[in-house]
Amino acid sequence: MDRMPGRGPASLRRRWPVFGLIVLLALCLSLAGCGNQGKKENGNILRFYTWKPNQPEVWEEIVKIFEAEHPGVKVWREIGPHSSTSFHDLLAQKLKNRSKDLDVFLMDVVWPAEFAAAGWALALDDRFRKADRSRFFANTIQANTYGGKIYGVPLYIDAGMLYYRRDLLAKHHFKPPETWPELVRQAAVITAGERGIYGFSGQFKQYEGLVCNMMEYVMANKGCLVNPRQGKPGLAEPPAREAVLFVRDHLIGNAAPAGALAYEEPESLALFVQGKAVFHRNWPYAWEAANDPARSRVAGKIGVAPLPAFPGGKSHAALGGWQLGISPYSENKDLAWDFVRFLTSDRIQKHLALKAGLAPTRKDLYDDREILAACPQFKEMKGVFVSAAPRPVSPLYPALSNIMQRYFSRAISGAGAGIDQESRLASAEMEKILTLAP
Repeated sequence: MDRMPGRGPASLRRRWPVFGLIVLLALCLSLAGCGNQGKKENGNILRFYTWKPNQPEVWEEIVKIFEAEHPGVKVWREIGPHSSTSFHDLLAQKLKNRSKDLDVFLMDVVWPAEFAAAGWALALDDRFRKADRSRFFANTIQANTYGGKIYGVPLYIDAGMLYYRRDLLAKHHFKPPETWPELVRQAAVITAGERGIYGFSGQFKQYEGLVCNMMEYVMANKGCLVNPRQGKPGLAEPPAREAVLFVRDHLIGNAAPAGALAYEEPESLALFVQGKAVFHRNWPYAWEAANDPARSRVAGKIGVAPLPAFPGGKSHAALGGWQLGISPYSENKDLAWDFVRFLTSDRIQKHLALKAGLAPTRKDLYDDREILAACPQFKEMKGVFVSAAPRPVSPLYPALSNIMQRYFSRAISGAGAGIDQESRLASAEMEKILTLAP
């Protein structure tokens, strides 16, 4: 008959406390061993928070290379939303909560100042030396610097570009337009002679990409979003208002379809690769997609040029791109730095250029013959990368961007009280935010 421990013979009951202590001690030792093992395992796990890439197979290759060169190390990738705004919010929430579930993360070019001020990104000055920084484009280093310290390493660079149908411009005896009014005129002529095609495709939905697009128009007309010398908003100044008015009256619903007010990068690119637009504004990655015969009806017919200016102004492109940061709450900071250094090395940036068409942030790679043979567009793009303008560098940029997104969206759609009044209201809101900056 089976007996419960307390109901057995007296001798067994007398021995039970000693026996229990032995069992308890053994259990504690076992758990301690498991805990150490878990800590050892965690030390070999690198958590990388990234967004959904356009070429996931390329990133899988890169991760496998790193793991092969670091035996026992496993890279866990958490894929965030493709929208930069949603990605930012989820990443910020993790860092606010001091989550240990991420070691390395991607940052949009406008986030380092915010993340640095909030204590969400590790200062990298003792790891990312000045001699190493000099090999990157100066504007990308500037974008990752806040308060005299650097918080991110540039992974790849973006800048606004003008893509165009080389075949259609040649057919109608045009050269790539140098001014926005010239682009509108060319678009009108070409669309009048071609069926089922729009003149222009850009990103005009209310999101961060709209700020990039509109900044390019404003700066091309000698305006600014925020005056860097005065620290004052420039939206209500004549150059900015004139540029916004041009977009509303000459692009939206004219050269560009009215539906462009709902376009982010994927929608605007889809219109172009389907052969339904003459001109297209996008980032460098679009070259690869537009020239892929499996995805594009216009492969081999595409040209790329700097964005147009306004008469009397200069071409301006918004600086974009992604950076790598390290969480200050990571328990694997040294391994995280090894991964960051690996991803931003000549070797891996070249791999990303050849396999994914991502533009390197290292200047010397633009002299690489293999890269230029595979990506001839980089020769034309390099000058744009050098001069691309960053958006206002401020830890309060998300608040500034939110104001500008709402303003630009209302202004170009014809909603609200009109550009003059809406620009003054937006400027007043921005000025309040700017006074709060540390």
